[in-house]
Amino acid sequence: MDVPPEPSTLRVFVALAPPDDAKNELARALQPAYALYPQLRWNRIEDWHITLAFLGELPSTAVPLLRTALAGATASHAALHLGLRGGGHFDERLLWSGIDGDLEGLHRLADDVRGLVRSCGIEARDRPLHPHLTLARSRRDDPTSVPQAAAGLTGFVGRPWRTERLHLVGSNTGRGPGPIRYRDIEAWRFPAAVRAGGDGALTEP
Repeated sequence: MDVPPEPSTLRVFVALAPPDDAKNELARALQPAYALYPQLRWNRIEDWHITLAFLGELPSTAVPLLRTALAGATASHAALHLGLRGGGHFDERLLWSGIDGDLEGLHRLADDVRGLVRSCGIEARDRPLHPHLTLARSRRDDPTSVPQAAAGLTGFVGRPWRTERLHLVGSNTGRGPGPIRYRDIEAWRFPAAVRAGGDGALTEP
């Protein structure tokens, strides 16, 4: 079977991801919303992430530079204690769950990641960091579903968890019809989560 060639450009961001049990806990809390608002474009649970730096469309030749820089970011930061809490929305169209815990450390990590990216000659979009986990998007003619789904998460408080890895992620956004799909380009363990004898890097096969 022919293997498709690697694309010459990638749509890239740097992110953290909650562990599976924390995501499953939130998914159970979302069951009523899944049933009430099937018209929303729900993100797959395996794609849930906390974006630290959005880099946009990059040439694939930029990836080796990013790998070196981001490996340094994990080496200089301890794992963060975070949690998922409540819900909200942006412009009545994007549904999210909020992030709780060591937000000061999260902002420091995001600032360092963006600085390292810029040191590679790559522009990270200079947006204020509003830590959140994107869950779903609505269509333009549906201004009520997302706020109502957000209200249903008001009392949600997830268990605390510790970040294990920093992820460099690529997506297929803008590459034809169908839902957005994400894949790890590479991920690095934070020092507090490194196993004995590990080199700190986990690469997608």
